[in-house]
Amino acid sequence: MNQLVAAFRRLRTEAADAGMSTAEYAVGTLAAVAFAGLLFKVVTSPGVQTALSGLITKALK
Repeated sequence: MNQLVAAFRRLRTEAADAGMSTAEYAVGTLAAVAFAGLLFKVVTSPGVQTALSGLITKALK
C-alpha cells in the first residue's frame, strides 16, 4: 500500500509540470506575435535596410 501511495504522489508531482495550460499557450503566442511584429518593423526600417544592403554588397564583392 505504501508503494502505491508513493507512486501516486510521484505521478501527481510529475503531472503538475507536464505542460502549458491554455492560458499559458495564449500568452506565449501573443508574446511571439508581438516580438515578430517588432522584429519586422526593425528589419524593414530604412536604416537597417541600407545597412543590410551594404553588408550584402560588401560580402559579394
